[in-house]
Amino acid sequence: MAKRRRVIFLNRFFYPDHSPTSELLSDVAFALAERGFDVSVVTSRQSYEQAKTKLSAREIVNGVDITRVWTSAWGRLRLLGRSVDYLTFYMAAAWHVWNTARAGDIVVAKTDPPLLSVPVAIVTKMRGACLVNWLQDVFPEVAEALNLGGGVGKIACGALRPLRNWSLRAAKINIVVGEEMAGRLRAMGIDNVEVINNWSDGTLITPMPASESEFRKEWVAGDRFVVCYAGNLGRAHDVDTLLSAMTALQEQAKKRPSDLAAKIMFVFVGGGALRAKLEREGLKRGLTNFRLRPYQPKERLGETLAVADVHLVSLHPALEGLIVPSKFYGIAAAGRPTIFIGAKDGEIAHLLAETGCGFTVPPGDGEALANKILELAADQGLCAALGKRARLAFERQWNKSQALTKWETLLHAVSNPDLGERS
Repeated sequence: MAKRRRVIFLNRFFYPDHSPTSELLSDVAFALAERGFDVSVVTSRQSYEQAKTKLSAREIVNGVDITRVWTSAWGRLRLLGRSVDYLTFYMAAAWHVWNTARAGDIVVAKTDPPLLSVPVAIVTKMRGACLVNWLQDVFPEVAEALNLGGGVGKIACGALRPLRNWSLRAAKINIVVGEEMAGRLRAMGIDNVEVINNWSDGTLITPMPASESEFRKEWVAGDRFVVCYAGNLGRAHDVDTLLSAMTALQEQAKKRPSDLAAKIMFVFVGGGALRAKLEREGLKRGLTNFRLRPYQPKERLGETLAVADVHLVSLHPALEGLIVPSKFYGIAAAGRPTIFIGAKDGEIAHLLAETGCGFTVPPGDGEALANKILELAADQGLCAALGKRARLAFERQWNKSQALTKWETLLHAVSNPDLGERS
């Protein structure tokens, strides 16, 4: 009998946590276990939204051996506390890999916490294991783009970058989630790069008429055109352009109550560092054309996305090539158009232009966003056509089954010594 390939994944969050990195990792880990791999996951005992959550230290779920190491639990709200959480996970995860990894094992390090590849590269090299990095974002460049830590942060980023680059070059392969990200790494001289886009589940999320969504009935009264932002609203995203568009549309509706602007309703579903700012500023401006709702259960994600007539995605231009908003793939699966607030030459902007399933507006231009929303609200036929194109593009490129097959193929190749070095 052939030896089962052993894969050890490392990420701070895993099933049953519902954060995007956790759910993507859960999809891969459970699928590989089903396909004959020996799969282990090293994670924390926390959940993304509740740092004080205490999940069990050890369990087996769907054939995956889960070890939840102890870490501090300060949470995400304060930078110092979060840094301590990162440090304790680095040490605990690296120690676990040192004790359990064997020569020939594949160790896959994600990017939560940032720069996890550095301690893991050291340990895998010493244990004779094979390192694969799975980059959802590129640090420390993200921290620099967001000016985290000011001048001290910039100095720290400069010191960390050579270590990060060494850990990426030490890997057998670095899996990135977009072509722009691959280009950024190659420009740094890191050539061992493979692109596997993020994905969504086309069986869990299918195009559903808005009238069939119970959430829409609960959250939105009357005949409204619903603009939705679903997911994390964090520092990488643009809340000011959203507020500007919401304000402009409400003012227009007040001047002309019969105008189409009076039908527009914004619904925000999820959390994130900027959700409080959105709520605070919305109340300060007296906005009544928006609703805030918490994250919804994964099994009702299709119904959640069906609330909207059009979805919003945003990314600060400075973060292009460093982050790819994964919410876009779920929107496409739901058969809804996207308005992207970001760089016109960015990853999502290119995908929208290539597939014809949405539009891009520049950051800071609330008037342009408001006008694009009004254009779609006035032409339901256009809105439906964009949604159909989104679903067709999703089925061709971003369905979960396709991504998992790519993962399986890549890990078989990585673990096969007869193939030599990948180009």
